[in-house]
Amino acid sequence: QVQLVESGGGLVQAGGSLRLSCEASGRTFSAYAMGWFRQAPGKEREFVARITWNGDATAYTDSAKGRFTISRDNAKNTVYLQMNSLKPEDTAVYYCAASRLFTLPTTASRVYDWGKGTTVTVSS
Repeated sequence: QVQLVESGGGLVQAGGSLRLSCEASGRTFSAYAMGWFRQAPGKEREFVARITWNGDATAYTDSAKGRFTISRDNAKNTVYLQMNSLKPEDTAVYYCAASRLFTLPTTASRVYDWGKGTTVTVSS
């Protein structure tokens, strides 16, 4: 099992940027596909972005395309989510996720390794 710790959340005005980080420990980080989910109050946890173990392939939910960028540094055991042009509807708790599958599932119920989350609040 891998342990995941997120950081980088905070309060930002609409149009601003944040970079989330997720540091992993406990297992070989490069063996894991990684990604980010988010959960807004009263809503289900939803997929945001994912990246393969070697960083060769990424995918995003439609609302994140063109604004968010996921990346990873296997030497630092860290995955990042750069979020630009933030909107109030991006407000949520953002969770780092890991999977031993080639790609991270986009359904939360199929993911078994989670961080505790970091809160992002975008004010209008």
